[in-house]
Order: sequence, then structure tokens, then C-alpha cells
Amino acid sequence: MKDAPLQIEIAYAEPQRAVVKSFRLVPGSRVADAMRLAALDPDFSGVDLENSALGIFGRVVGTDYPLKEGDRIEIYRPLSADPKTARRARAKSARQR
Repeated sequence: MKDAPLQIEIAYAEPQRAVVKSFRLVPGSRVADAMRLAALDPDFSGVDLENSALGIFGRVVGTDYPLKEGDRIEIYRPLSADPKTARRARAKSARQR
């Protein structure tokens, strides 16, 4: 069944909500093709799909990455705080206690 559609998922999470949607794409589709479908879905409204980093199962990929059956595209949000700065603030707070 070489011509069977690919079943993939696109996932996005915020602290107050998460969206995980399944899509079917033609074989040979790339991440960019899936992101065009996500842009049409109202559940992804307000998500910066064009500028967000993307990954598949935790590995960052580009929009030209070829999709395989069962892939889950993850849309990453920018960090809310610099990890080094946050760690230093926690350490300082712990020392003051």
C-alpha cells in the first residue's frame, strides 16, 4: 500500500490548553504541507505557525523534512524565561531561606 495516505499528528501545548490533531496527507508530504493544513484549522488560531520551531518526537526539524507514517509534529513555544537566569534566581532564593 505504497499510495496509502500518511496519518500524522500535529501537537501544540500551552499551560492552559493543548491541541493534538490528526491529519492525513499524501505520501511524499513534508512538514510544510502539514503546517499549511494546521493553519486552516481553527484550533490552531493564534499560534504563530510561521515562526515557531518545529520538531518530530523531540527532534527539531525544518519545514522541508519528509514525513513518515505516524509522525507527530510538535510546535514549540519560545521560552518564557532564560533557563540560566531562572536557575540563578531559584538558587539565590534557596540560599536566602
